[in-house]
Amino acid sequence: AAADGLGSIAIDTTQLNMSVTDPTAWATAMNNLGMVPVGLAGQQLVTDSICVPGFDPSLSMMTGITPINPMIPGMGLVPPPPPTDVPVVKEIIHCKSCTLFPPNPNLPPPSTRERPPGCKTVFVGGLPENATEEIIQEVFEQCGDITAIRKSKKNFCHIRFAEEFMVDKAIYLSGYRMRLGSSTDKKDSGRLHVDFAQARDDFYEWECKQRMLAREERHRRKMEEDRLRPPSPPAIMHYSEHEAALLAEKLKDDSKFSEAITVLLTWIERGEVNRRSANQFYSMVQSANSHVRRLMNEKAAHEQEMEQAKESFKNALTGILTQFEQIVAVFNASTRQKAWDHFSKAQRKNIDIWRKHSEELRNAHSEQLMGIRREEEMEMSDDDSGDNPSKKLRVDDSALAAQAYALKEENDSLRWQLDAYRNEVELLKQEKGQLFRTEESLTKDQQLQFLQQTMQGMQQQLLSIQEELNNKKSELEQAKEEQTHTQAMLKVLQEQLKSSKELAEINGHDESQANEINVLTVALVNQDREKNSEKRSPGLKSEKEALLIGIISTFLHVHPFGANIEYLWSYMQQLDSRISANEIEMLLMRLPRMFKQEFTGVGATLEKRWKFCAFEGIKTI
Repeated sequence: AAADGLGSIAIDTTQLNMSVTDPTAWATAMNNLGMVPVGLAGQQLVTDSICVPGFDPSLSMMTGITPINPMIPGMGLVPPPPPTDVPVVKEIIHCKSCTLFPPNPNLPPPSTRERPPGCKTVFVGGLPENATEEIIQEVFEQCGDITAIRKSKKNFCHIRFAEEFMVDKAIYLSGYRMRLGSSTDKKDSGRLHVDFAQARDDFYEWECKQRMLAREERHRRKMEEDRLRPPSPPAIMHYSEHEAALLAEKLKDDSKFSEAITVLLTWIERGEVNRRSANQFYSMVQSANSHVRRLMNEKAAHEQEMEQAKESFKNALTGILTQFEQIVAVFNASTRQKAWDHFSKAQRKNIDIWRKHSEELRNAHSEQLMGIRREEEMEMSDDDSGDNPSKKLRVDDSALAAQAYALKEENDSLRWQLDAYRNEVELLKQEKGQLFRTEESLTKDQQLQFLQQTMQGMQQQLLSIQEELNNKKSELEQAKEEQTHTQAMLKVLQEQLKSSKELAEINGHDESQANEINVLTVALVNQDREKNSEKRSPGLKSEKEALLIGIISTFLHVHPFGANIEYLWSYMQQLDSRISANEIEMLLMRLPRMFKQEFTGVGATLEKRWKFCAFEGIKTI
């Protein structure tokens, strides 16, 4: 740490020129360069192991090269860290306002207190009396960014750095003697003592950091536990008649049987079986029982596959054994005198090794095949021994046991069916007993029926409104067509009128003839309108509309001067509360030959009245 702290301190190379009048400083510098100082007695203060390797001590004396500090950052001459048992030799540090002289390397290192957790603040004692805050910052800002300096009047201060590792660099300066400028006054010098300081801000930041690390660790462990935790089984839905019907269908499906049987078992263990649901559960249990035959068939198919696999294995083993016999025969033929003499010694040795190996493999396969055949013979002998009387007795006993088991199952099924019939009888009794329900249940049923009737009425109203809307759309389209047709007719008539006027002026007719032409034109237009109204007025749609027309006709007949739509609607409300004024007005407008609309009054007293005109309209038909 001390070497790292020293290496990161920025030092100006131009400030390394020292006076020979200070023998201690000169000896320290020479020792750092691995040279014995000239004209000074004594041994090297530091061994050659921590000096620059391969450095010629006489190089600077012969050539006059300025000595280079190997600890300057960026020079690449910094040696590896020295062993722990060898003391580190410090050097002089020059600043603009002061100079720091290192302590004696033979003295023990200065003592420090135990480092507080998260320490970023140091205590600096032994400052010169004339040292200012700017000088302190100039010296210690080489260790790192300073966030705060608190100086006391008693020659000490507290310095807070931005990071924790900067404190180690500041501790490295402990023991240095600080001298302000070149003054020899006692107030301008002092021996620095740098130590760890305990600050609440540092401890608070350290605690926050520890909490953050603990949270990250807990989150990491939780994520790891969630990743390693086995997946939870799927949730089982609660019993209902709808779910029971779906489960019964799943039980019949072979691919969904495993999932469905788990749900059925859970429902039964929960106690969902009661008198009302017993029949459904019995049918589901019966469906589960129907899969027994399927499972037995699957087992038989697998056993057949196993027998086929055994047979194919035996045939393959027989073929392999035949080939081994042929190989061994080749080796035996090669060892005969006729062919053996022509092989070399090494070839004979290899052939002999191969022959022995092939014979061992042949014998092993032959024993395996013989063991398979012995097992088959034993199975066949067991089948033949089935004719013995003792075997027959055992077979009879097993048949009787199977019959007894079948009778027991049949008895159980009959008992379950009887219970099911009893449940059905009780349900029928309960349904019959519902005839004697309380008044509260009756009122609830009546309310339900009333609501249903209301809903039906609203649906019918909605349908009728939709039909009216469609009719209005069709009437609007017809009116647009009639309007275009009428405009075209008017244009034609106007052209005819102009032409007739011109002819009248030319022929010298009087104004009476022109008036007759105008009257004829208006009559034609009115006739065209009446025809269009006859086309536009559709017939009656329902019996209700016929009743409404009859009542309205009777009402307006006894009111010869007509009645407005509000008066007419108030009268119809007494007969049918669901009818609206708009519906009555639309019905009157659809029948222009029966009802006509007139305006009476002037200004604010203007009133729109409807009159019954069927007796007049029938004459024009």
